[in-house]
Amino acid sequence: MDLLSTLPEECLSEILQRTSPADASRFATVSKGSKSAADSDAVWVRFLPEDLPEIISRSVSPVVYANNKELYFSLCNSPILLDAGKLSFSVKLRNGKKCYMVGARELVIIWCRDIPQYWKLTSHPDSRFSEVALLKVVCWLEIRGTINTRMLSSDTVYGCYLVFKLGRNPYGLQSANAFVRFTNDEVDGDDERAAILGHFARENDRDRHSRTGEAPVRIGDGLTEIAKVHLQRPDGFEQIGRVSVGRGDGWMEVELGSFYNDRGDDGVVETMLLGREGYQGKSGLIVQGIEFRPKS
Repeated sequence: MDLLSTLPEECLSEILQRTSPADASRFATVSKGSKSAADSDAVWVRFLPEDLPEIISRSVSPVVYANNKELYFSLCNSPILLDAGKLSFSVKLRNGKKCYMVGARELVIIWCRDIPQYWKLTSHPDSRFSEVALLKVVCWLEIRGTINTRMLSSDTVYGCYLVFKLGRNPYGLQSANAFVRFTNDEVDGDDERAAILGHFARENDRDRHSRTGEAPVRIGDGLTEIAKVHLQRPDGFEQIGRVSVGRGDGWMEVELGSFYNDRGDDGVVETMLLGREGYQGKSGLIVQGIEFRPKS
């Protein structure tokens, strides 16, 4: 007999609080007594974010659950909408760390609201948000998203992912640049934005000649990671950079970059996708949002 299963339920609960959701779930199958301890609210509240009550208070719809274990798996499998539908929130199955997706309407998409011939905000049956951004045609593709690091789990490496689909006849989306950086301002100054765009131009020129791939650089006081990304599979030349992959929810995603969130006091994280090489026309992109998700 497993000696752990002979301990009082209170002792088992105290031990399991120091394990992981996977460990607690496995231990629940050992015996009837161990299941009671492993399923207890005292165990599963330790796996949930400490500020979850405040997060749930911002939910668009009531969050209904019978116990903390049910709440945990509900948040893993069914993201909730926050702040009048601007964000979605979920937790990572493996460890309960916080995941956020910023909806398309809250992203800065150049010309999306100004010129209806270029972009259209519309509904989509597969989107968790009320609106997605549909690209009709542009030559300059620029999409930016931000999030405050205080909202995220500390001591965690996060990835930034553009979540999208492609329409019936997409074109011009084979190659773009992306970056992620810390900034203290929600909106860049003109000088810093010009420096970033200038670096993109130099990277594109260098890439066309040498195909040397990614090059981390430092702009201002924020680390900026420059990467080549492909929303469509590139054809006709050697593939360099990050390619899009399928998600379990039927959408696609491509990683725009990553960053380490220490104690959540770094201010604002900004990520950006820029496609304007050769000013080629681009069409057929459907943007659901940008997700900030722990990488482990």
